[in-house]
Amino acid sequence: MKKLVSLLCLLFCTMVYSQNITIADVSFIGAKKTKISFLKKVVPIVAGSVTDSTAILETVNQLKRLPSIANASFKLHKNTVGSSYNLVYMVEENFTIIPFANLYTSSNDDFAFRVGVQEFNFTGRNITIGGFYQKDIFNSYGLLFRAPYLFSANAGLAVSYNNLKTQEPIFFDDTTADYKYHNEAIEVLGLYQFNQRHSVDLGINFFTEKYNYIRGATNENVPQALDVNKFSYKAIYKYSNIKYHYQYLDGFKSTLNSQYVHSSTKELDNFLVAFNDFVYYKRVGERGNWANRLRVGLATNDETPFAPFSVDNNINLRGVGNIIDRGTGSIVLNTEYRYTLIDKNWFVLQGNTFVDAGTWRNPGGELKDFVNSDNLRVYPGLGVRFIHKKIFNAIFRIDYGYGVTKNASKGLVFGIGQYF
Repeated sequence: MKKLVSLLCLLFCTMVYSQNITIADVSFIGAKKTKISFLKKVVPIVAGSVTDSTAILETVNQLKRLPSIANASFKLHKNTVGSSYNLVYMVEENFTIIPFANLYTSSNDDFAFRVGVQEFNFTGRNITIGGFYQKDIFNSYGLLFRAPYLFSANAGLAVSYNNLKTQEPIFFDDTTADYKYHNEAIEVLGLYQFNQRHSVDLGINFFTEKYNYIRGATNENVPQALDVNKFSYKAIYKYSNIKYHYQYLDGFKSTLNSQYVHSSTKELDNFLVAFNDFVYYKRVGERGNWANRLRVGLATNDETPFAPFSVDNNINLRGVGNIIDRGTGSIVLNTEYRYTLIDKNWFVLQGNTFVDAGTWRNPGGELKDFVNSDNLRVYPGLGVRFIHKKIFNAIFRIDYGYGVTKNASKGLVFGIGQYF
């Protein structure tokens, strides 16, 4: 009997909510740090508008995607006079001042780390500001400002400065050399959201790259020192149709990242690089989540040891090591099953099993390099996630990958946030 009553209530609500209704007032409950004026700016439903339950649910998911909001729901209250409704959003806020730390091993197997702090809700308007310090043999740092809603509900701005110094392996003639790599860059992007699913970032990046030989093999055709001023035009197109519920994700998104890089020296040609991430999430039962990422990338196929795509622990293959190879093309598939082992009011312990697989086109090579067994790498593994449900992106991950293809390695990978 109880099930029948519940079913009838659900049917009645669906019939009422699916009809077009007039909204007399929009209000928010639960917002403390986040400005109500900002939330009203983001949500397209305003007093006097005619809407339905589908459109309201879309705005609820839009609120869940904000860094400052952990969860959101809504209620409709019918006015005693007339046929209009008051729309009330209930939001749960995230804690958004987040310190972070990434631990890993450098290219010479020394201990390396990156620490920093970010505020994802600066001034209560979901503006991100932050900075980091990195010790990876050499000292590095960076600063970030990102305001997606700075100018309007659709338009914003992002500015970043990075001063990165690392030791990078360079591959040529079946040998390796170590270089000190220094990249100092300023990037400015205009951000525009066409709607809740489609957005684009357009801008320019001014940077200086320096390579200085440290040790290893040499070749008269491979310079031992470079100091190059560059700039790149950048365009990022994003499609996102993801439903969020705390640590669970469901849906599809695609991100196309393309750059045209102009160099000031003849030793490094201008080149085009583009890659697309296709990501698919699927809820499995109450506690399961299947996650997949396919990355396909191509660059101008110059025969250079400084190729843009790298094979690396922290980017594409867990357990492979830090930058073990480079290429001018890349196809990588990451798939993992996440299962919630413990789910409390604020804490989640999540386990996962994964397979990372990738293949590369050698610099100056051919498309058939992608099916060459020497370029194929497969790394299955296991991992664990420690998640704070009330702090934005507070996910500490540990993964162990074990290579099963030729010349494979194995190892632990630490990080903040899900791998993808």
